[in-house]
Amino acid sequence: MNFEEKIKKLSEYIDKSNNIVFFGGAGVSTESGIPDFRSAGGLYNEQGKKYNAPPEVMLSRTYFFAHTKEFYEFYKSKMLYLDAKPNNAHKVLAKLEEKGKLKAVITQNIDNLHQQAGSKNVIELHGNVTRNFCIKCHKKFDLAYIAEAVGVPCCDGCGGIVKPDVVLYEEQLNQDCVNSAIEYMLNADMLIVGGTSLSVYPAAYYVRYFFSDNKNNKEDKKSVIINKSETDFDYKFDIAIHEDRIGNVLSRISI
Repeated sequence: MNFEEKIKKLSEYIDKSNNIVFFGGAGVSTESGIPDFRSAGGLYNEQGKKYNAPPEVMLSRTYFFAHTKEFYEFYKSKMLYLDAKPNNAHKVLAKLEEKGKLKAVITQNIDNLHQQAGSKNVIELHGNVTRNFCIKCHKKFDLAYIAEAVGVPCCDGCGGIVKPDVVLYEEQLNQDCVNSAIEYMLNADMLIVGGTSLSVYPAAYYVRYFFSDNKNNKEDKKSVIINKSETDFDYKFDIAIHEDRIGNVLSRISI
């Protein structure tokens, strides 16, 4: 199928489905000006430009507690995009949820753009930059508090260090989010994957539940992956669309 035929088929799948789950990665937000991680211009390829440690180290729990000042220098310059706005991908998904077709957005992103676009049921596997808390007294702080802080953000109540409510390397995912993501995957009649190569776990771990035996007849389930490059999982999907602008694809479907 050519591109136009795939768009038409995607629209047909959505029209016939009433229990859609979207699983998204960093590629969903690149149209909003947030770089991804592993592409040529992505975050993980900047490790030697300014910092002595790779991002996987600087965004780890150990580094946060051992080098908090350096952590925040990196985090605030590379992970916070205060001016980013939802793009067409976020907006279309919110519309699909409003119509009752999309039941959940499962995201690896921490940028809060799905919620800004209007999505209500967003399962955040890696947390959210808009939420922050004091590690000592657990007082909550918004994103502005972190962005405006000079040096290490500290609690204005007890003086404790404020930590972003995001999952750092070496930290466990929230088990409630994990269980919820698996449940939605098992019961979905359609899966749309966007902006992720599924090359890193736990991404591939969750998607496999959709393709496993469950309550739905396998022949009745439909699956689409939208990613700028081919993935090792393309063969599992009914349609694989190679496009770096997820919003460009989703904005062309009939809702």
